[in-house]
Order: sequence, then structure tokens, then C-alpha cells
Amino acid sequence: MTEAALAKFRTLARAHRLAALAAVALALLAPALAGPGAVSALRYERGAIRAGEWWRLLSCHLVHHDARHLALNLAGLALLWWLYAADARAREWLCVALAAALAVGGGLYLLAPGVGWYLGLSGLLHGAWAAAARFAWRRAPREALATGALLAAKLLAEHWHGPLSAGLDAALPVIVVAHLYGAVGGGLAALALRAPRASL
Repeated sequence: MTEAALAKFRTLARAHRLAALAAVALALLAPALAGPGAVSALRYERGAIRAGEWWRLLSCHLVHHDARHLALNLAGLALLWWLYAADARAREWLCVALAAALAVGGGLYLLAPGVGWYLGLSGLLHGAWAAAARFAWRRAPREALATGALLAAKLLAEHWHGPLSAGLDAALPVIVVAHLYGAVGGGLAALALRAPRASL
């Protein structure tokens, strides 16, 4: 492949990644624009899920408490995207997102009966963070180790001292176990996707 063709391919790949990020941002903005009724219909609510509204296990990641909450989650998504999007294929990131989303929703329902409601992207973002540490390994092992160590330190700090972002919005309780469940789901998905193949 010539240098010009390679440069064109890289430019096209960057454009596709930006288009995908814009599509995700629009998907997150749509429920906010639909108003409070959409938030109530889509957020994780234990009682509603028990009554058969299972879609809330996934849809809860699309809705946010307010514009500030959405902006913080979008900023986290943009940062992860900028640093790590090129380290995996789109379908691998989709698998990670689905695994993290299911781990958060299922984990809250099965393991955290005291959590009545949850919404936002933070659990899924922690899953992407964990996956990023695995996906970046081939490109930059030291960066991958630092990424994983930083995530582990954050999760441990939240476990022992409570949410690190508690002061940002006192009206919104931070469900730190959602971060843990998301990180476990996303990390396991990335390990499965990039598992070393046994030699024959």
C-alpha cells in the first residue's frame, strides 16, 4: 500500500470514528429532548423491572438526570473515544458496550436489591475503560497497564471512600457498584474478544 493510500485510509477511518461518536451522542441526546416522561419510562427501576419491563436493564444507560449529568457522561465518552477508539474494531466496542450494559443492569437487579433506580452512562463508561486497557495492550503495553491500574485505583477508592464525583451534583446519588459491574462486564468481554489462541 502506498503512503498516499495509507494516509487516505487513516483519514477515512478517523471520519468513521467521528461519525460513530456523533451517532452515539445523538442517541443519548434524543431521550433528553423527549422530556421527563422518556426518562421515567427508560431508567432502571427495580419495581418496574420486576413487573416485566425488562428493557429498562439496557435503556437506563440512555437517559440522564439532567443536562449536567449528560454533559459529564458525554465528556467521559469523548475522552475514551479520543484515546482508545482506534485500538479495536467497531463490533468489538459494541460487544463491550452490550456486555457492560447487561452487567450493570443484571448486577444491580441480582446483586444490589437496595438500589431502587439508576440511570446514566457511567457504568458503561467504566466497562469501556476496562476494555481499553486490554485493547491498547498491543499498541502500548505500558499505557495499557497504567490505564488498568488507574481504573483499579478509582474503583478501590470508591469502594472505601465513596463516589469521587459526589461533590459535582448533590441531587444525583452515584451508584458506585454500577461502575464495578460495568468494569467487570466490559473487561471480561474484551478478554474474551482478545483471548490468546492456543497453539496447535
